[in-house]
Amino acid sequence: MTETRTLIFDVDGTLVDSTYHHALAWHRAFLACAVEVPMWRIHRAIGMGSDRLVAAVSGEVVDEKVGDVVRERAAEVFAELEQEIRALPGAYDLVARLHDDGHRVCVASSGTREETDRALGIVGVRRLLHAIVTGDDIDSTKPSPEVLEVARDRSGGGSAVVIGDSVYDVQAAQALALPAVAVLTGGISAAELEAAGAALVVDDLGDLMDTDWQALRPSEAAVRHTV
Repeated sequence: MTETRTLIFDVDGTLVDSTYHHALAWHRAFLACAVEVPMWRIHRAIGMGSDRLVAAVSGEVVDEKVGDVVRERAAEVFAELEQEIRALPGAYDLVARLHDDGHRVCVASSGTREETDRALGIVGVRRLLHAIVTGDDIDSTKPSPEVLEVARDRSGGGSAVVIGDSVYDVQAAQALALPAVAVLTGGISAAELEAAGAALVVDDLGDLMDTDWQALRPSEAAVRHTV
């Protein structure tokens, strides 16, 4: 009998096609505060928590001066864009397959509980999940591994695989010596995800339907990172 595993999914850019909506929301929020940050730089920061993003793309001084205002405005703009967001192809089918196969499926997002609940409603998988952990449940967001650790523990512990779309998902998995599977649906290149330590990189979730989850191990890059 194969071992039951915990599969920990990121949400934005992994289950729902929202990465660029988030980037646009942040871009408009910065402009509203008279701070110019190139869109490409914002895009590359999507995946880390909002508590980290402002300083990461614009510096600590900007964060201290207008960080809270930028975060509040970004949330407002994103809420206006949410009606355009759709589930990514294969998201529901993969989660349903994993659930039916007896795996523990959960989500771990740096986003707020409210945003995560709305996203899961779009995908229609909430009833299939063992645990939902968000930025509201933790002290330190991705790339910190805390959200993954809490999700794994709430799902019963044991072996786990992380599925995400950003280098921050991979880095968080590395910190716990967990294998990370990366999808290209967040707009980050396969080369970058592999260099970050992803054990497997695929185009989209549909490519994971027949994955041998038991065979996945942390990549050499992940092992080096956690030694």
